[in-house]
Amino acid sequence: MANFRYIESFRKSELHKLISPEIKDDRFYFYIKKITKEENVSNILEIGSSSGEGSTRAFVEGIRESSSDKARLFCLEISKKRFSKLQKTYSNHIFVKAYNCSSVPVESLLSKDQVIHFYKNKKTNLNKTRLDTILRWLEQDINYIINANVSQHGIQRIKQENGILDFDMVLIDGSAFSGLAELNEVYGAKFILLDDINDIKNYYNYQRLINDPLYDLIIEDWRLRNGFAIFKKGNGLVENNAPVNVFG
Repeated sequence: MANFRYIESFRKSELHKLISPEIKDDRFYFYIKKITKEENVSNILEIGSSSGEGSTRAFVEGIRESSSDKARLFCLEISKKRFSKLQKTYSNHIFVKAYNCSSVPVESLLSKDQVIHFYKNKKTNLNKTRLDTILRWLEQDINYIINANVSQHGIQRIKQENGILDFDMVLIDGSAFSGLAELNEVYGAKFILLDDINDIKNYYNYQRLINDPLYDLIIEDWRLRNGFAIFKKGNGLVENNAPVNVFG
């Protein structure tokens, strides 16, 4: 019966639907394009590309307008329907490489207890949504990863297949429940961009980087949607690259 419930949940998942882009023609979009265009970034990772109409387009426009001929954009999207449109949209862009994978394995997602702990102890925009709805989203994400038959180590796969040690630029904007694990995988990137810092997705990642001597805050805006922040790797001598147990 449990397996049947998970399969039915997978079939009804909202991840089967196309969604409108959130990062589009706003301040965050502008900075994504600006950094991509003006900074010497070659290997760019976008976690949560959706169908490619939002932040993906900002990256692509920035690459087109830059003087670099080495820039590569790696797009991670787990939803098969959204990935299909993403792949079709950028099929003629040789510098865009799309991956239909989960960024991290399912066991790296936040647990139910961790989500409840965050909801009750941190007052963010997440509290505008009922807790039972948020837990349903968590179960939906877990079921989709398990049943979609995709690689569960997307970030590691991209690094291995393309000979990348550290990315030059990373946008963390995937599942609300995978942000912590994703930062551990991409720590060391020259630029780290966080969407939804006033939410469970990147709240703790913002706190980690704002207190990290290796990273400098470039821009933050807590009023735009659920907030965003951009960090640049500086000249700090001590790296804070150990995973942080924020729920201990």
